[in-house]
Amino acid sequence: MTRIYFFPGQGSQTVGMGEGIFDRFPEQVAIADAELGYSVPTLCLRDPSNQLNQTRFTQPALFVVNALSFLNHLFETGKLPGIVAGHSLGEYNALFAAGVFDFQTGVKLVKQRANLMARASGGGMAAVVGLLPDQIRQALGAAALSSIDIANLNSRTQTVISGPAKDLETSQTILEQAGAQLFKRLPVSAAFHSRYMAEAEHDFGVFLESFVFAEPRIPVISNVTARLHDSSKIKQMLARQITQPVRWTESMQWLLRQPGPEFLELGPGNVLTGLMRRIKMETQPLPAHGDRVST
Repeated sequence: MTRIYFFPGQGSQTVGMGEGIFDRFPEQVAIADAELGYSVPTLCLRDPSNQLNQTRFTQPALFVVNALSFLNHLFETGKLPGIVAGHSLGEYNALFAAGVFDFQTGVKLVKQRANLMARASGGGMAAVVGLLPDQIRQALGAAALSSIDIANLNSRTQTVISGPAKDLETSQTILEQAGAQLFKRLPVSAAFHSRYMAEAEHDFGVFLESFVFAEPRIPVISNVTARLHDSSKIKQMLARQITQPVRWTESMQWLLRQPGPEFLELGPGNVLTGLMRRIKMETQPLPAHGDRVST
């Protein structure tokens, strides 16, 4: 059996998240509040200023709730995972769970990442359901719409695209005519995981240089490669993640090839659990992979 924990990213936030666990970890809550300059429990439980859906607040809040959910699960069960993964922002929780950095460092990293990503504007993202990624690329290419990037490969038939707002509007008609069952604009302020985040990637890479990361105690899946992190390249991969697509489908397919995989989503909601069900349905049985990890 391979016990796998995964952590959700931006989009899973909801008012009320973290209820019941903040009081169990007062030390971590105090650290987060001091680093961020506001009360994380107040933001998550009441959101009195309607800030929870703003990127610079969303990402730190999710990191804290995901991290405390992990610590709470360990406290209640004592069960460590054999492999960890996280979707976009959630990858920081996977690295925290693997001991690559401590809780306070995680908050610092996510705060800076969120601030840099929140600076970007003028773009957006949209979910496309019912087309394969190659079909999306072909349809956009045939229409000479080269400004749209693939941002998240969530499942075989669920893809998120990024690009300039006006071009996303144009892409909707193109993709619906190509057979998309759903085209849904996402409530984000910029084209995350695309070429348009290059400045944020550069600035975050510079920011990361001053940190010292430990060797992962638990294998961690990289969003960029859909394979286990190389400990010597974690900083590089975290910076690149800002402009590169989240290869979630490939990541989950790789994990499904491990011996007896058992998955647990830690954090608000069950988006990743739903995606895993979809990926299992869409994936034919695969042969054993040479680089699988046993526990």
